[in-house]
Amino acid sequence: MGFLLSLNVGQKRPVAAKSGFSGIDKRPVAGPVMLRSPGPKHGGLGSGLVGDEIIDVANHGGDDQAVYAYAREDLDVWSTELGRPLLPGFFGENLTTTGIDVNGALVGERWRIGDEVELQVTLPRIPCRTFAVWMDQRGWIKTWVSRATPGAYLRIVRPGELRSGDPVTVVHQPAHDTSRSRWSFGR
Repeated sequence: MGFLLSLNVGQKRPVAAKSGFSGIDKRPVAGPVMLRSPGPKHGGLGSGLVGDEIIDVANHGGDDQAVYAYAREDLDVWSTELGRPLLPGFFGENLTTTGIDVNGALVGERWRIGDEVELQVTLPRIPCRTFAVWMDQRGWIKTWVSRATPGAYLRIVRPGELRSGDPVTVVHQPAHDTSRSRWSFGR
């Protein structure tokens, strides 16, 4: 069992990317946050977290990318390698977890967070140009992909409120061995 270390939401901010704005700069928030299904990628609400803005709704958000999770343990490895602190939400994740193997999660795996929320693993994060610009690291996309620690996109199976500190429990693993990282990154 793992835990939800922080809930992170982003607001529209200037970023030197294609539209000039992004919601990648996610920051931890106090108190409960409501999760709800955002609807289709094109024309839906974008993010599954109330208060989180997704600017590029053509490429991000929607039901299959409603929530993005990344492990604190992986942020710590990157922090050491990059020589700078990486706060929760810095990679644009909505959920910063601890104690759960986010990168080894199976496509279709279901997580219960707290007492009511249930999420299902859908896709790995595919790094975009905005992420590369945000990181300001030469060759970032190639480096990111070579490590195969993409985190997990999740769809909302059962909505509800989340709080930092909520337990994260894997409640279902499908009968296959395809993790998102092996599936997408050839691991």
